[in-house]
Amino acid sequence: MDAGRVLPANEIISAVLPAYLLIVLGVVLRKSRILRKEHDEPLMHAVYSIMYPCFILDKILGSDALKQGSVVGWSLGIGFSELLVGMAVGIVAGRWIQLQKGAGLRTFAFSVGIQNFGFTAIPIVHALYGAAAVSVLMVHNLGVELSIWTFGVMVMSNDKQIPWKKLINGPAISVVAGLLLVAFRLDVYFTGPVREMMRWLGSGAFPLALLVTGAIMIDMVRAEKPSLRIAVVGSILRLGVIPMIILAVAKYFPLSLELKQVLIVQAAMPAAMSPLLIAKLYGGRPGIAAQIIVVTTLLSLLTLPWIIAFGAFWVLG
Repeated sequence: MDAGRVLPANEIISAVLPAYLLIVLGVVLRKSRILRKEHDEPLMHAVYSIMYPCFILDKILGSDALKQGSVVGWSLGIGFSELLVGMAVGIVAGRWIQLQKGAGLRTFAFSVGIQNFGFTAIPIVHALYGAAAVSVLMVHNLGVELSIWTFGVMVMSNDKQIPWKKLINGPAISVVAGLLLVAFRLDVYFTGPVREMMRWLGSGAFPLALLVTGAIMIDMVRAEKPSLRIAVVGSILRLGVIPMIILAVAKYFPLSLELKQVLIVQAAMPAAMSPLLIAKLYGGRPGIAAQIIVVTTLLSLLTLPWIIAFGAFWVLG
């Protein structure tokens, strides 16, 4: 595959559709009571603690792209900055629709400010651009996690205390360990049956996570009363304004091809699930986060292929 070629819309749709079909299947499994609420936590614990870290290590080890310090630095920096820029846009827009601090402004800004960078984005990046781009996405995602659990938590809780322990998790440890192994050229020793076991475990992370995502989303739809102004403005920001900022960075900043490819897909992503958790833990408004997540995810079924197609044409063309 020519890594820099512009992808046709039908190829993009074929690449993104499996992820969305798994989300829909999760909805069906929840409604039919095959996948129940009590299954969510143990399944996601297995994904985050074992399967996803194995996937990360498998993609980072042996990655030529990550042997360049500038690629690692830019990936971390941009991942960290995305939430800051997105929240700034969200606060301005939130005030325009008359949201106030303590009454949903911070949750609104957080929810529109960060895109889905994990279980939906990763299989799409892999399908469109291959393993090298996925390895860069893993480092980018570490920057996003750092931003969420430092800046994001401080804004949401209105407190300067940072929950550092939250940063010590399976995915973060696997990214750091993988980068160190690559930097010291020790990754060449991870081959054979152990590496194949890691690959098998990692390949199962995304089907499971996307099924649970679909199940959780249908629970949100049932539980939350919608607000038209939040849904409309949140969708315009998350699927219109902020994607153009991300694509402009990909176009004009001196980034590697793999990071440009990552940002093209990131620009098209709906809202992340993380703000819902942060809002629940730190006194935000989970209902606002849930609404933005559900609405932008549903709309992204239509917008995502076209944003990626435009981004590939503008950034890589």
